[in-house]
Amino acid sequence: MIPTTEKIKSLDRAGEERRQLKKSGRRVVFTNGCFDILHPGHVRYLSAAKTHGDFLIVAINSDRSVRAIKGSRRPILEEQSRAEIIAALQSVDLVLIFDEEDPLAVIQHLLPDILVKGGDWAEDQIIGAETVRQNGGRVISIPFETGFSTTKIIERILKKYS
Repeated sequence: MIPTTEKIKSLDRAGEERRQLKKSGRRVVFTNGCFDILHPGHVRYLSAAKTHGDFLIVAINSDRSVRAIKGSRRPILEEQSRAEIIAALQSVDLVLIFDEEDPLAVIQHLLPDILVKGGDWAEDQIIGAETVRQNGGRVISIPFETGFSTTKIIERILKKYS
């Protein structure tokens, strides 16, 4: 078993691994997100994503980009902790942290075979979909797990303890 921290790579190292995987004919799946407070919806989503290929890369928003997207009170967990938790999942093969507010540059660098997003994203809104398709890849939308939301979890905690 690969130690969790060894699954966390830089974008350049992830790109090198991607090229090796492509040479060996393995299909690389890519997804991204903040993954601030891990919940069953995340775990199920990442497990489902892995079923579409041989190797799952998960790009996690940096703390700075989470603040830009979600507001100054987020993230709850810092980026290294979030990366380590995601890397500990059996379905995840590689984790990287990116600082941009969207993953387009990461997707353009890696050119995954399959781009996966949750069903809460309309297909025409999935960042990087066009890039992946132009390079012979597929875009897959995984049904959204209702009842699970980091924002809702935070709201419940604040309500209960305020």
